[in-house]
Amino acid sequence: MEHQPIGRSLLRISAWSVATAVCAAAIGAASIVMSGWLLAGVEEANGGRHAAAERSAIGDYFGGISAVFSGMALLLLVATLMFQQRELRLQRHELSMQRQELVSSRDELRRSAESDMRALHVQLTQMAMDDPALADVWNDYPGESTEVVRQHLFANLVFGHYLLTYRWGGSTEAEVLVYARSLVRSAPFQRYWEASRAAKEELPADSAEGRLFRLFEQAIREAQDGGAPTPH
Repeated sequence: MEHQPIGRSLLRISAWSVATAVCAAAIGAASIVMSGWLLAGVEEANGGRHAAAERSAIGDYFGGISAVFSGMALLLLVATLMFQQRELRLQRHELSMQRQELVSSRDELRRSAESDMRALHVQLTQMAMDDPALADVWNDYPGESTEVVRQHLFANLVFGHYLLTYRWGGSTEAEVLVYARSLVRSAPFQRYWEASRAAKEELPADSAEGRLFRLFEQAIREAQDGGAPTPH
């Protein structure tokens, strides 16, 4: 009794399998028939199989031309991208040059302003040198005679001159050191340096004036040691 349901199930599965196979075969046959009918209809609509083959060849020809035009379009696109990249490089170069010009203009303006300030300082110093009463206003060298004050003021102008040329790149450290070795042999300059050393020692070490101060100090030490240059 238990074998009957199993047998009926197997029969149903077999029946469904056969029915499925039959349906699949029927659908395949119908597809083949429909494809042949459609192909025959297309050939008939285009004037027969020979005409359809010719038209297919013409279509392949235009397909080849389309591929050529597609390749040309791709080349034009690549060329356009290359030109755009070149234009971008030129624009970056122009921007870089403009930035350099702006930096140069800023440096020129700064130098012009420093030159004006230097000219004003020279003018004020000249007035103080000509009139001892005006030199007393600054009170940089109290208790000194008029002659010594004038020498100190002039020595300060000389130091400022070397500072300006050094800061603007007109003289290297080696050249400034040569000038300093000659200058520190002057007794009036030595007196000026002793009077102003305390103020110059407080200058920032990384500033142009601070570096110049160290160069003059080196020249003074060399002069005190007998003129032998200090090894670097």
